[in-house]
Amino acid sequence: MTHNGDEINPLAGQTIWAASAEDGEAGLAWDWIQLPLGIVAMADPMAVMSNLRLVGPEGDTLTAYEAVKHLNAIVHTLPWQDEVERALSTNLVN
Repeated sequence: MTHNGDEINPLAGQTIWAASAEDGEAGLAWDWIQLPLGIVAMADPMAVMSNLRLVGPEGDTLTAYEAVKHLNAIVHTLPWQDEVERALSTNLVN
């Protein structure tokens, strides 16, 4: 979901990335906003949603707070900003 942006209410939306493998599917989702000069950024880096269950060195499942830095590292390796900018430039986002 997106809305047309202006100086008070910037353009915003949600990005979802998913992958399938033999043993299941994994996905990440986060909200984004368009900053001045057309820069697209995560709206809240602490709010990455995922069905991934991350484990620590001792084998314990990480809490959401502990996992978010790892999820952010994954997000930063994805070319999601290019895809959002492409969608915006071709009017794929309403």
